Amino acid sequence: MAEAPILSWEGLGLQQGSGWLFQDLNLFIGPRDRLALIGRNGAGKTTLLRLIAGEIESDRGLRTLKPGLKIVLLEQEPRFTACDTLMDFALSGTDAPARHEVEAIADQLGIDMEREAASASGGERRRAAIARALAQDPDLLLLDEPTNHLDLAAIDWLESWLQRYNGAFVTISHDRTFLKRLTRATVWMDRGGLRRKEIGFGGYEAWEEQVYAEEARAADKLDAKLKIEAHWLERGVTARRKRNQGRLEKLWQMRAQRASMISPAGTAKMKLVSDEVKTKAVIVAENVTKRYEDRTIIKDFTLRIQRGDRIGIVGANGAGKTTLLKMLTGELEPDEGTITLAKTLSGVMVDQQRSLLSPEKRVRDILAEGGDWVDVRGTRKHVQAYLKDFLFDPSLIDARVGTLSGGERSRLLLAREFSRLSNLLVLDEPTNDLDLETLDLLQEVIADYDGTVLIVSHDRDFLDRTVTVTLGLDGSGHVDVVAGGYEDWQAKRTQRNAPAKAKPKADTAPPPPPPPPSRTKLTYKDQRDYDLLPKRIEELDAQIARGEADLSDPQLYTRDPDRFAQLTEQLEKTRAEKDAAEERWLELAELVEG
Repeated sequence: MAEAPILSWEGLGLQQGSGWLFQDLNLFIGPRDRLALIGRNGAGKTTLLRLIAGEIESDRGLRTLKPGLKIVLLEQEPRFTACDTLMDFALSGTDAPARHEVEAIADQLGIDMEREAASASGGERRRAAIARALAQDPDLLLLDEPTNHLDLAAIDWLESWLQRYNGAFVTISHDRTFLKRLTRATVWMDRGGLRRKEIGFGGYEAWEEQVYAEEARAADKLDAKLKIEAHWLERGVTARRKRNQGRLEKLWQMRAQRASMISPAGTAKMKLVSDEVKTKAVIVAENVTKRYEDRTIIKDFTLRIQRGDRIGIVGANGAGKTTLLKMLTGELEPDEGTITLAKTLSGVMVDQQRSLLSPEKRVRDILAEGGDWVDVRGTRKHVQAYLKDFLFDPSLIDARVGTLSGGERSRLLLAREFSRLSNLLVLDEPTNDLDLETLDLLQEVIADYDGTVLIVSHDRDFLDRTVTVTLGLDGSGHVDVVAGGYEDWQAKRTQRNAPAKAKPKADTAPPPPPPPPSRTKLTYKDQRDYDLLPKRIEELDAQIARGEADLSDPQLYTRDPDRFAQLTEQLEKTRAEKDAAEERWLELAELVEG
């Protein structure tokens, strides 16, 4: 029998200003749930996590907790102001964990907890916050953008920890790879409502498109305004999918072309201006070496970057990514070798810092210096129309920056920087705090850009979708130059690190070739299973889909707990039967192929 939820909320509502941010939401969380919380920036995802954690009070609804339930929230922007060291932060508050528990996790994350909090980097603060949260041994863990500022090694460690974790967690994240690997159900905040489906994030986009298509069909029976809105939703989502596929096909072509040149050693409408650079090579690095004291950061690095290249730079924190980026943009000189930049190169830098966005300034002040018009790459455009290009409600034109969510502030900074004339984009961790729709927007801008793009990022899926060449740093000074994205770099590392096969001695005769495999004749039962199992697997898939649809009703547990338990148990049995059927068919398929 399925276990009862550890937390449920009926009729949840929260007012914001003169209206409701959301109302009449129903939510339940099971003891082993792995939930992806999805929604646009500003939809209220972070607010919902704070409500679940009990940090703020709702205006409506009944919240029910399992007795003794321990909830821990990993905030997107933890406050370190009153703490001298990172350890002081970890041990602060009435719910502080034991020091030895914090130290044990900090050692695994590679963070010195005695580091001064004021001078700590974003990555060090994030690791300290993770150590504090995990050391509390929660029953329910709430994660708000947990991979922000983490390097690849720390993200891998966190994923492994969460895979072993026995409690439940809810996570907000822009990192598609992180979500696909860890989540088993999706909670979607959309236009003030809340939907749940028992699928991991890997099935979210198909579900989203299905929901919008159903709304469009239903809108045929409603008035014209609703019909137009639903049609726009369906058209926008479907069109984005088609554009994504087209961009990926173009990207694969560019990667294949680039590989031949490397030696064996709301939907955005943005389109950045084409520059007048005539020469193909815009940055040329030859035999570049850079050292800091006794350590070699970059060694014998050579690369010719052409106009139109999208270069991704990856590696652990401290491996030299920022150093390499600064040398490629001319900000830093190499100790040996030369770096030559095209004279007509004009760059725009979008970094991790949001210091340009003063909280008291209005959106209008950031984009148009207080006016109504903004120069978008040499063309005048009304600031409200430009806001729509970046998925903002135009009515936010006079909103204070301090009232925007973290993701909305990041999107505003992108809008500001992308309005400028350039033929080189430099993006330092551009995906931090962005929602998935804004990531799609950013990918479109990069794909349509005629200039050159340099990207430093730990977002594996983002790199796989955007870059043509990956520069991988391992901390030894060596830089891998790989045509492709993060996964291509990982494949190269795996191949290089694989143990070499022992070579036969010169005076030893080669072993005789293996005998040809004998053909295995299937028994009557085997042949029957081989023929019938594919149809049975399809039937089981349909049963699982129906079961997931029934369980997606958020009021089911409250209304009929016995039915909820029955459906959950049946769904588990069906999934187990499907797994067994697939495994049996694969075994038979191997026999047939043999």
